[in-house]
Amino acid sequence: MHILWLKTEFLHPVDKGGRIRTYQMLRAIAREHRVTYLTLDDGTAAPDAESLAREYSERVVRVPFAVAPRGSPRFFAELAGNLVSPLPYAVSRYRSARFEGELRRLAAAGDVDVVVCDFLAPAVNLPPDLPVPVVLFQHNVEAEIWRRHAEVRSNPVAKRYFGIQFDRMVRFEREVCRRVAHVVAVSEADERHFRERYGVAEASAVATGVDTAYFAPSGAAPRRPYELVFTGSMDWLPNEDGIAWFAERVLPRIRAELPEATLTVVGRNPTPAVLALGGGGRGIEVVGRVPDVRPFVERAALFVVPLRIGGGTRLKIYEAMAMGAPVVSTTVGAEGLPLRDGEHLALADEPEAFARACVALLRDRARAEALGARAQGYVRAHFDWERVAADFAATCARVARRGGARPAPVGAA
Repeated sequence: MHILWLKTEFLHPVDKGGRIRTYQMLRAIAREHRVTYLTLDDGTAAPDAESLAREYSERVVRVPFAVAPRGSPRFFAELAGNLVSPLPYAVSRYRSARFEGELRRLAAAGDVDVVVCDFLAPAVNLPPDLPVPVVLFQHNVEAEIWRRHAEVRSNPVAKRYFGIQFDRMVRFEREVCRRVAHVVAVSEADERHFRERYGVAEASAVATGVDTAYFAPSGAAPRRPYELVFTGSMDWLPNEDGIAWFAERVLPRIRAELPEATLTVVGRNPTPAVLALGGGGRGIEVVGRVPDVRPFVERAALFVVPLRIGGGTRLKIYEAMAMGAPVVSTTVGAEGLPLRDGEHLALADEPEAFARACVALLRDRARAEALGARAQGYVRAHFDWERVAADFAATCARVARRGGARPAPVGAA
């Protein structure tokens, strides 16, 4: 096949969940199929991002595009302007007439078999008369992220804002999902959501994978007996919310039992709010971006996933498990993954329960190591990117063979 892959960013640096999933998927797909990679380029990618993209695409088409940095004057101006828009801001900010024009041009060439819209945001640029069937690759149920944002906000203005964005995202997401030829979800739970809530007839799920060769313990150093670690993009609102909740509501309870306990926060672009969590005798170190998260995961006694907001699946859990790290997560954090509480990880949602689960494993190293070992064996046996990519490519091939629905205008969603 010739696959035209739509993205709002370059994948390099491959430093967050969505990029990791796409990168691993494309690397495997490109071994058997042709890929043209059409992307917005806001200038923040690695200097050699285009040449690196040749690993998974035979052609790269970049569209210069300026995304307003979070917290900038332009960002707040766009938020204000979005008040009168029918579109959610998370989507409207990526509208690009030039991107739509390039998409039309590439599809009209006649040799593209299927278009893959990677995440929901590029769909704002899908033209109404595209002569090629579209597969929407949904890493999350985007509306659920905004619903949970609204639920956890205590400020009434913020709660109202996120509620409005949730309503708009539901409308937009439902319309796009029903207009494309096929929707690919990353969990069976998300697939059910698209079918039952949105009325999507053509949907399927692909598993979350893990690079088991890369995420393997080195044995270089023993685990630090009281260190907890969290990894993730620290400019993503669900991660920021989750780590703030953990620092304020959970970690003090752990340290009341085990004063030696510490938390290391690892990940790109920590916001001022995340940076402020470090220091002050709270036992928190905010590391920021690192070239390799594996040493931090390997040395920690526990890997924590205290998310209250999210959708899709968390790659970080499988990566930690592949390295043998014991995991404590909220239900939302492990949502969509076929994992069992007490067998593969410990699940807890309330601050007191989360703290108890951490303390119990920190005090019982044999139990923690057994939990990590079971999880490690499970993910290594069942979740490999080659298998996941093969399933995705087979879905694209079926859609290409039968044709299918063409996208209709989404500007009035």
